Amino acid sequence: MGNNKKVLIGMSGGVDSSVSALLLKQKGYDVYGVTMKLWENEEISECCGMETTNDAKRICDKLKSPHYTLNYKEKFKKCVIDNFIDEYRNSRTPNPCIECNRHLKFGEMYKSAKELGIDYIATGHYAITEYSDKYKRVVLKKSKNLLKDQSYVLYCIPKDILDKVIFPLGEFESKEEVRNIAKQNELIVANKPDSEDICFIPDGNYKKFLESNSELRQNSGDIITAKGEILGKHNGLYNYTIGQRKGLGISYKVPLFVIDFNKEKNQLIVGEENELYKTEMYVNNINLLLIDELNEKMEVTVKTRYSSKEEKATIEMIDNDTIKVIFEKPVARITSGQSAVFYIDDIVVGGGKII
Repeated sequence: MGNNKKVLIGMSGGVDSSVSALLLKQKGYDVYGVTMKLWENEEISECCGMETTNDAKRICDKLKSPHYTLNYKEKFKKCVIDNFIDEYRNSRTPNPCIECNRHLKFGEMYKSAKELGIDYIATGHYAITEYSDKYKRVVLKKSKNLLKDQSYVLYCIPKDILDKVIFPLGEFESKEEVRNIAKQNELIVANKPDSEDICFIPDGNYKKFLESNSELRQNSGDIITAKGEILGKHNGLYNYTIGQRKGLGISYKVPLFVIDFNKEKNQLIVGEENELYKTEMYVNNINLLLIDELNEKMEVTVKTRYSSKEEKATIEMIDNDTIKVIFEKPVARITSGQSAVFYIDDIVVGGGKII
């Protein structure tokens, strides 16, 4: 590895991407840093602000590497923010980080690398890309640090660029190790806290964001059971998520949970805990990484959201862009708009959007 290979690394001014840049430099790569301008809002300083860019620039200066700032705001608005709003408008629950990876980091950023004559792209994600003798191709694998593993949000990387993507942090077993490298090398960002929020909603209040940036308002409708019994009123379907129990403002003889939405009738459907479980689901917008086509049933494990545990399942293609997933045991809180990601051991088979 190395031998003056050029790599463009996405730098957010955080400790993960800064250490990644340092490690690539140490491995002999020609490192070029890039900070993506994605979003600007007067109330928000953390995201894409000057501090982010300045920290990334200072790290690049220390590494004697060039640093670029590229403006992807238009693409980000269209592919991430508009999609986020649209999904809630349609009573689906999006994962904006996945859309950002799909369209920006592994779409636009890769395009920019090619335009600059740069061979590879890298990010500070916790995951691994490596050649597999068994599968005769480069595969995407879980990080050694399973607590931080981000392979779930990376299933959407285009298969044809997987061999050009490097994740320098994949082999580390703890975040502490990464921070220690930053401290030992006197990187200014060594003690910078992790950002856990959606970058364009740093206060975490997505309802306020939706109301400020779209026509979505607290449009009251009925809360009903699957049998049609009316139990109360909701204050806008976008305010609720599948599996939610608290804050429904209804009383009943047993605990009730949000189990579905009827967007046409503006109804919130609630049910008992057992009604949250499903034995199958359908997934579209498929991206397969480990195989070119899913020609026969395959046994996998599936994550149905970033923080959920993996479930055993069988997957089969039922048309060009739809996979049917049959779970070994019923699974709770299947949520449309979220992504389902399929694994064999620690390798990502692929994934798609839950319908």
